Amino acid sequence: MRNSSVGEGAVRVLGVAPGLTRCGLGVVDGAPGGPLMVRAAGTLRTPADADTGHRLLLIELGIERWLDECRPEAVAVQRVSSRSNVRTVMGTAQASAVVILCAARRDLPVTWHTSSEVRAAVTGSGGAGKAQVGAMVTRLLRLDAPPEPAGALALAICHIWRAPVRNHLQQAHTATRPPPALARLRKGTSR
Repeated sequence: MRNSSVGEGAVRVLGVAPGLTRCGLGVVDGAPGGPLMVRAAGTLRTPADADTGHRLLLIELGIERWLDECRPEAVAVQRVSSRSNVRTVMGTAQASAVVILCAARRDLPVTWHTSSEVRAAVTGSGGAGKAQVGAMVTRLLRLDAPPEPAGALALAICHIWRAPVRNHLQQAHTATRPPPALARLRKGTSR
């Protein structure tokens, strides 16, 4: 069912820059080639001295509230970078899992985007810095000042612009794959 407040051909996307201490969230409406509109932006914070289970519960409650209030049609999550230290990667992965779980409860599609993919989509350069991303997000959303968190909004924008390409690639990949029974016959198995 299409969100009634989103224009024809547009989609509402919740972008999530996950983290255990700070989880950036941004909701953007838009369509490829069309105007973009920010609907909400903010950060879920958890106390660093709380146990992990309690922090994840706080993130879950916050994500559920955002999903209820903003009613996105898709969720875009920043892929965890393995270049970070293990503790950071673990917290980010745990927060990401909570986001995926909350989206799955509502049968919302979740797409992962790398930080370089997001930077390239928004600025034209995968090596752009945070300031460049913030400046472009400000410009693309026609805002007076850089939003916080710009990264979560950039994720939503990236998803809006790249989703049609991903869909076409997925359809092409599916169309060129043989049916499972044929693939098993080619491999010489009969079940």
